[in-house]
Amino acid sequence: MTDREELRRALSEWEEGPVAKTVARFPEREEQFETPSGIPVKRLYTPLDTWDLDYDRQLGFPGQYPFTRGVQPTMYRGRFFTMRQYSGFGTAVETNRRFRFLLEQGQTGLSVAFDLPTQIGYDSDHPMARGEVGKVGVAIDSLADMEVLFEGIPLDRVSTSMTINAPAAVLLAMYIAVAEKQGVPMAKLRGTVQNDILKEYVARGTYIFPPGPSMRLVTDIFEFCAENLPLWNTISISGYHIREAGSTAVQEVAFTLADGVAYVQAAVNAGLDVDRFASRLSFFFGSHSNFFEEIAKFRAARRLWARIMRERFGAKDDRSCRMRFHTQTAGCTLTAQQPDNNVVRVTLQALQAVLGGTQSLHTNSKDEALSLPTVTSVQVALRTQQIIAYETGVGDTVDPLAGSYFVETLTDEIERRAMEYIEKIDAMGGAVRAIENGFVQREIHESAYEHQRLVDEGRRVIVGVNRFVVEEEPTYDYLRIDTEVEAEQIRRLQRVREERDARAVDERLEELRQAALGSDNLVPFILDAVRAYATLGEICGVLREVFGEYRAPDFM
Repeated sequence: MTDREELRRALSEWEEGPVAKTVARFPEREEQFETPSGIPVKRLYTPLDTWDLDYDRQLGFPGQYPFTRGVQPTMYRGRFFTMRQYSGFGTAVETNRRFRFLLEQGQTGLSVAFDLPTQIGYDSDHPMARGEVGKVGVAIDSLADMEVLFEGIPLDRVSTSMTINAPAAVLLAMYIAVAEKQGVPMAKLRGTVQNDILKEYVARGTYIFPPGPSMRLVTDIFEFCAENLPLWNTISISGYHIREAGSTAVQEVAFTLADGVAYVQAAVNAGLDVDRFASRLSFFFGSHSNFFEEIAKFRAARRLWARIMRERFGAKDDRSCRMRFHTQTAGCTLTAQQPDNNVVRVTLQALQAVLGGTQSLHTNSKDEALSLPTVTSVQVALRTQQIIAYETGVGDTVDPLAGSYFVETLTDEIERRAMEYIEKIDAMGGAVRAIENGFVQREIHESAYEHQRLVDEGRRVIVGVNRFVVEEEPTYDYLRIDTEVEAEQIRRLQRVREERDARAVDERLEELRQAALGSDNLVPFILDAVRAYATLGEICGVLREVFGEYRAPDFM
């Protein structure tokens, strides 16, 4: 059947005949059929929905512009996605032990979780760090901790992702310095530093400096890595945390790409050629629970970014237009009730990410709504990735859902709606201005409120929470951080201060201060301070004095 009008007539006859009779006898569910982003879902999709699809313009071939079907020609037939479990807790000694365990179990990349004091630039003995040392990640105060963290792990053979933003340059410098001590040159280092400060202002809150100086640090990392770390991803522009804060899938794409536009523009304004740095930009998305919307989201984001880079920034190198991204299954969908159900959630979310073409993947552990994950639950999470990779066959062909009437229609609609948001943000003056005036924050808050309202009313079902509830929950073995961790970390920090060359530290910190007052790239000065064993808190303290601290206004 190739005639459009003939197909329309046949569809109408089907709806007025078999469908009408069936619905009269067996009514459809009493709910509004739409995705969590509010995109209506029709009963049936047919060739009529994709009749005008232009294959070359909208899809193309894998590894070619606009990259809708993937960023590599052979995708997982060449090698699987990097299995990168996000890990970190307590001291560097404990986390190093977890890293080694995961590598022994078949993990193919490291991902470092830092504790809250590290994320906001305080040493473990600072009053603001009290009670938080080692709780939600590993405590890193100086190069000495970083040396222990990667002890016995050759940095020229492993790719490392570090989820760090405001003090990203400091942690990157520590990683470089550890590599130097291992005899590994910067040019051989592979990995990612998150370095995405804009989403901190709207979603996570681990910012230190105002937007202006923060953007300077971001672009300094771009420039330094372009010259010295050609294999390093200089930023992981993060939609994950925007989504965890309550955004929809459409908003996740829109706000993440708007942030990406701001970073690229800042680098161009700083005098960098777009094709010099853009190929090392990477992205980070969440994978939530609406199966087809998430797959379509990944495909739409990839195509939209390619068009932005080509049409807006004039990128000539196709590699500058590729959106390479890491995916993490959705932490906010995990439930403390019936936590074994989380294994099922994570499995489906991980499968979505693979079908959507992710480059690396973290699978959450079932107990993360209750505590840091135990070794047993971490192993199950890693095995989930391995089963998807080695047993399901989903990686044997590239972009297997391409051509689906539903998936292609949904991909187009997510791209269209996300672009509307980006144009609205452009009209405000860009992502930084949209953040400063509270637009992005309000949009996320409203979406989060609407989601919770639907859950509370029972109109959005969460199994085990508002339906299929059990009266008594079994007990689980939770991972608890010993209270002695903080005292031990502070003792280690004191030893570092006693044993280092105090005069060299003071000199390096003063050189950093003068550079911050000027316009030099700050990364080399931070690296020199790190090599002298200046602490994270001391380095960030100097920058706090020069740049000031950001205080979020109340937009609500």
